[in-house]
Amino acid sequence: MRKCLLLLILSIPSFLFAQRLSSADKKLVKALENHIQFLASDAVEGRRAGSIGEQKAVDYIIGQYQSLGIQSIGVDGYIQNFPIDEGNALTANSFLKVNNQVLSLGSFYFPISNSGTGNIVSKASISLNESKQVWFKDVNEVLEENTSNPHFDMTQWLVTTAADIKQKGATALFLYNSGKLVDNIQFYKFDTSKALPIPVLYITKEGFEKYFNDELSTYEIEANIQFEHPTRTAHNVIALIDNHAANTVVIGAHLDHLGYNEDKNGLDVNNFIHNGADDNASGTAALIELAKALQKKSPKNNNYLIIHFSGEELGLLGSKYWLEHPTYTGNLNYMINLDMVGRYDTARKLTVGGYGTSSAWSSILSNTPTSLLTHYDSVGSGPSDHASFYRKDLPVLFMFTGSHADYHKATDDWDKINYEAEKDVVRYVQAIIKKADGLGKLDFVKTREASMGRSTKFTVSLGVMPDYAYTGSGLRIEGASQGKLGEKIGLKSGDVLLQMGDHKIVDVMNYMQILSKFKKGDKTMLTYKRGADELKIDIQF
Repeated sequence: MRKCLLLLILSIPSFLFAQRLSSADKKLVKALENHIQFLASDAVEGRRAGSIGEQKAVDYIIGQYQSLGIQSIGVDGYIQNFPIDEGNALTANSFLKVNNQVLSLGSFYFPISNSGTGNIVSKASISLNESKQVWFKDVNEVLEENTSNPHFDMTQWLVTTAADIKQKGATALFLYNSGKLVDNIQFYKFDTSKALPIPVLYITKEGFEKYFNDELSTYEIEANIQFEHPTRTAHNVIALIDNHAANTVVIGAHLDHLGYNEDKNGLDVNNFIHNGADDNASGTAALIELAKALQKKSPKNNNYLIIHFSGEELGLLGSKYWLEHPTYTGNLNYMINLDMVGRYDTARKLTVGGYGTSSAWSSILSNTPTSLLTHYDSVGSGPSDHASFYRKDLPVLFMFTGSHADYHKATDDWDKINYEAEKDVVRYVQAIIKKADGLGKLDFVKTREASMGRSTKFTVSLGVMPDYAYTGSGLRIEGASQGKLGEKIGLKSGDVLLQMGDHKIVDVMNYMQILSKFKKGDKTMLTYKRGADELKIDIQF
């Protein structure tokens, strides 16, 4: 009985709080829930940039703005299309067969990035290299031979070896690794180096054990290796609330997510639908409701440009594209970005990033009350679309309720959203906009650089801010955080990180995976490029 009474007492505050919600706030909570339930439903298939599911989300957003009578200011109505370069990929008719068994791409083999192309029909033995047949090379033996050679480069070895065995009559080169030395051979889809003269395939350890387990046997090999370079079309959605003011505030949120994890950005390994309720159906829903409120009644000293970006998950592609191809040429004042604003609790709090990007933010935010527990971060850069505007010397704010165990996983679903707290985020942004309205154009202040993004998968860091829009091989950085390891070893904006120990860095996601292999106190060598120079430095985390 006492336990039941205690539960009743504990339930009273939340009940009374719910009762204290105004009619307008109740409507806002319900609207946010309706938006997120649709945007994070299986029907839109995870909103992968350039997919049919994303188009469904775009149509939904446009329908909201059309019903509100908000002006379109894209290229085609509300829409701004932009291409996504998917990089090189094997064509659908490419294959590898061993003794008439088809090998699974990725699990058992993959072509190296600059592999040659062609058809292969061969009877080959691992231990015997003959003219007009496939040749095999154990890269573990190559690595062992070069352990004391500081100038050894696997990429150059592949170029030299492929040319050499081509002259000797080899029709293809199959690589495998019989030992524990890390060869770091992988497929990088944006590789622009010259194609090798013959197909070069890497047989994984699992593939080698299953299909090539007898070095004395002769294997019947058939293959067709061909590449294509596809693109797909993504869609920004842009609307304008025009008060005929001198300055325009940009309010943005990215609409895309991971789809079925086709781009391998998920932190889980399955190919289930990644609905992305918090990331970023929550920000998309909040932006729709902010636009609705501003259309009904907005502070009149600014116009309001509403932008739903695509391609954020692939490197801020949509925001970068819009800034390079703006559909609106008015005088931009500042930008507010809403990304993952749906999982507030008293432990995670609300982070307000960009606090230091204008001297005005201190006064504005200190005089804008909110019931939410808040944490202020001064940096203007970071792993979301506000960083693109910060790079263009525009003051920014970044609303973010924190990372969680469902981040970039298929478990990020609508029923885990804190809708009442998200309502408070929307009200807070409304209040900030109102408070800033009479101050004219805000000044811009450059801030320190942020360290890595939202995942907490690794325990060490260089303390550098990646250039998320960079598509070359390696990780180009925008700068190093003050006092962090990157600054201490002299890393500078524009440096491209190439390798950490035995692990080659190809992009941001790969960099994070590499960091997860190290712990505090570990020592390794960092290789990076500055201009035309390749530099190496010993580091300790």
